[in-house]
Amino acid sequence: MDYFKKLLDLLKTEREEDRRQYIQLIEATTITDRRASGLAWYPIAIRNTEMSRGDYLTVEVERTTHQDIAHQLRFGAPAALFSNYDPRKDRVEGTISHQSGNKLRLTLRTDELPDWTRDGKLGIDLLFDDTSYDEMQNALKQATALATKPEEGRLAQILTGEKGPTFKSDIPAYAHPKLNPSQQSAVEKILAANELAIVHGPPGTGKTTTLVQAIKALHKQEHKQILVIAPSNTAVDLLSEKLSDEGLNVLRVGNPARVSERLMALTLDNRMAEHPRMKEIKTLKKQANEFKNMAHKYKRSFGKAERDQRKALFDEAHKIMKEVDQLERYIMDDLIAKAQVITATLVGSNHYTVRHLTYHTVVIDEAGQALEPACWIPILKAQKLVMAGDHFQLSPTIKSVEAAKGGLSTTLLEKCVEEHPEAVILLEEQYRMNEAIMGYSSRVFYQDKLQAHPSVAHHTLFPNDAPLAFIDTAGCGFDEQLDGTSSTNPEEAAFLFRHLHGLVGELNSGKMYGADNFPTFAIISPYSKQVAILKEQLKHAPDLHQYGDRISVNTIDSFQGQERDVVYISMTRSNSEGEIGFLSDIRRMNVAMTRAKKKLVVIGDSATLSSLPFYTDFITYAEQHNAYHSAWEFIYNG
Repeated sequence: MDYFKKLLDLLKTEREEDRRQYIQLIEATTITDRRASGLAWYPIAIRNTEMSRGDYLTVEVERTTHQDIAHQLRFGAPAALFSNYDPRKDRVEGTISHQSGNKLRLTLRTDELPDWTRDGKLGIDLLFDDTSYDEMQNALKQATALATKPEEGRLAQILTGEKGPTFKSDIPAYAHPKLNPSQQSAVEKILAANELAIVHGPPGTGKTTTLVQAIKALHKQEHKQILVIAPSNTAVDLLSEKLSDEGLNVLRVGNPARVSERLMALTLDNRMAEHPRMKEIKTLKKQANEFKNMAHKYKRSFGKAERDQRKALFDEAHKIMKEVDQLERYIMDDLIAKAQVITATLVGSNHYTVRHLTYHTVVIDEAGQALEPACWIPILKAQKLVMAGDHFQLSPTIKSVEAAKGGLSTTLLEKCVEEHPEAVILLEEQYRMNEAIMGYSSRVFYQDKLQAHPSVAHHTLFPNDAPLAFIDTAGCGFDEQLDGTSSTNPEEAAFLFRHLHGLVGELNSGKMYGADNFPTFAIISPYSKQVAILKEQLKHAPDLHQYGDRISVNTIDSFQGQERDVVYISMTRSNSEGEIGFLSDIRRMNVAMTRAKKKLVVIGDSATLSSLPFYTDFITYAEQHNAYHSAWEFIYNG
């Protein structure tokens, strides 16, 4: 089928570019650089070793320094244990089987630790993740074959635009006291759908709340296990907790990002540890390790009798581990069978523990951030698909410009919204923003259909404060600078902090807030180097340090899904050519502008920004709401 052939070609292009960038990064960097980029832990100490499935060895390691550096080492990722004595030669590859805090478990493709682990300092390098690409590629190949089958391939045919979705007409009206009318309509649509339903949830509209109630209602309707998926571990964690709070038996497959006791209790590892038959497994593993240790005590140069004895000890250890495998599989199958909802990431839905399962319904949350080839991994297991998300917020990151242009950046959610509008329900009431903050996004992206709930429609930081401000730096001489591939604007950053100091001073002088309820602030920019300058400004503002993490600085992307009382956006670009670079990605700006609850302050150069109608119209919108100011007003007043 041409549809999947095109996707396979695009995925191949993306994989090659991703690998090229990764190898370039690894080859060009020292271990110190890789550690700073979050691609390595170094140095580490081995805390424990034990036999695991298939005679592999699992080592538990802990990073002993640089523990505050953010990293990308995650459950399921391929990684290598290495020694700095000879890092290219002295290394053994494996898979991260658990990661929590500063500890992780690495299952190595060997049954004993190499001798070099006793020499030099040890570290863990993240490897290029071929596994995820293999899973996506296999899923697309299976989907190609499935789409040709009249009955089993029906969902695939609908998703590729060959057929239209169908709906039951005899579904009783759904009512829930916690849901508003558009949320209740979304649940009804999900219950009525035979193959496909889509919940379009703009910022702050309670998409997760709606989805949780819909999954609960689906389970009641179908009495079957439901697979619930999201692209990120954080989103999976949120859904897992909320579904569990509703009384559903949730099994979280994979490794949670949020290490809370409540969440850990839902994981397969935790449930297995609590299983009554785990004591048997511990005893057996101890026996197997004892036999292995006895075998390792034999010297390297020995005769036939010693060799036979060593082999017999290894054979005995392997026999015991086989028994462990069977017992673990029995416990796993027992726990999995009892679960009403299984939650995982897209690739995690094919984890060896649940790979064999099929479901009537699969739910994909945050589908606007999901790469289409990855979506087909869980879709192949389903007869019915529910997608929830917002295709007017950030789409998934694509490394290859060619693959993005070819269509890989267009999500399955986007395609289905366009192809099957009858399957879509828009959530129309938002619970986050003052209506003046919400209004421009509603007009541009949501056909003016968004309504602010009365509880938030008019809320401000203090009486008569303006919820929206566009501060125009045109003519101030705040010229941008190019720093590598990223733009910066130090003078705009300094101006933003001057304005912020003024606002914080106003809040303090009015004694409206105490230390415990002081408003939360986000300072964001689309440009990473500008974010670095803004962070530096915050570091050198000691009077703001008392507010701790109530004032945070980061890129727009890192704030998707979050909210703050006050948001400052540093637009950064200011040049005579009217070049705005990736400010032209208006979805990213939609995310930025919809994080604020009570006050949004956008600082930028109207002369540069006006090269795009989106910003010209936003400035007009600000003028209509008496929210337009020239930076000169504050410079003279300051």
